[in-house]
Amino acid sequence: MNYKILCSDLDGTLLTTKSDVSDFTITEINRLKPQVKVILVSARMPSAMTYLQQDLGIEEQPIICYNGALVLDGEKELSSVHIGTEHLQLIYELAEANETKLGLYYNNEWYVEMDSERVQKEIKYTKTTPIFRPTAETLSDWKNRNIGAHKIMLMSTKENADALYPILDEQLGDHLNLYRSNDTLIEVAPKSVSKLSAIKSLLQEDESLTDVISFGDNYNDIEMLQYSGHGVAVGNAREEVKAIADAVTLPNIENGVADYIKKHLVI
Repeated sequence: MNYKILCSDLDGTLLTTKSDVSDFTITEINRLKPQVKVILVSARMPSAMTYLQQDLGIEEQPIICYNGALVLDGEKELSSVHIGTEHLQLIYELAEANETKLGLYYNNEWYVEMDSERVQKEIKYTKTTPIFRPTAETLSDWKNRNIGAHKIMLMSTKENADALYPILDEQLGDHLNLYRSNDTLIEVAPKSVSKLSAIKSLLQEDESLTDVISFGDNYNDIEMLQYSGHGVAVGNAREEVKAIADAVTLPNIENGVADYIKKHLVI
C-alpha cells in the first residue's frame, strides 16, 4: 500500500498507554515520515498533542485539534470554529441544573471550576494544566474577548449524564455535535466541522482522500475512516467503528497502528 498521508487518532488508537507512544510506534513513524505526511487528529487541545509530535519527530506537520474545530501549523492558525456565547450560556444553565461541571477549552486555554478525579486524570494523561475559576467568570471573559469554546467537556455522574444528554440533544442537537465519550462525560463541539472536514482542508492540489490512510477507535473517527482511501480500526475500537473500517488491526496497547504500518505500508 502506498499513501501520501497518514492520519491517526490518539487516545485509544496511536497511544499505547494513556499518554505516550511506544518506541515501536516511533520507529515505524520514523520509517514512514520521509515520504508520508503524518498528521495527528484528536479531540485534545494543542499542548496535549505537540509533545507527541515532538516524540514522533513530526513537528513540521499540522495538527487537527478538538475534532477539527482548530487546525494549527506550528504557531499559525489555519482554521478555527468555536461555540458561540449564546450556546455556551444555555449549556452552562442546563448543566448547573443537572449538577454537572464544565470543562471549557479555547486553543491552549482550559478552564474548570474545581479539582476532581476526572480533572486529575486529564492533567496526568494529557500533560496539561487547567486554570481554576468559576465558569460564569470564564464565559464573561470570553464574551468580552469575542471568543467561544473549541470544545466543552461536561463532567457528571452516569445518572446525571443519562438525564442531561437528551435535553442537550433536543435543545442544541441541530446546532452542535454532542458526543458521549464515556458514561460520565459528554463532549460538545461545533457542528460545522469534523475530523474529516479538517483533513480535507489540509489536502494539497495533487492530493485527495484516496491518498489518505487513517486509524481510529471511536464514534468520532467513523467519518474519517469511511472516506479515507483506507480506514483502519484498532482491535479495541467500538464495534460500529470496526464495521465500517476497511481493516482491523491489533488493539492500541499492542501497538496496533505500528504493527499495521510495518506489515502493510512499504516505503
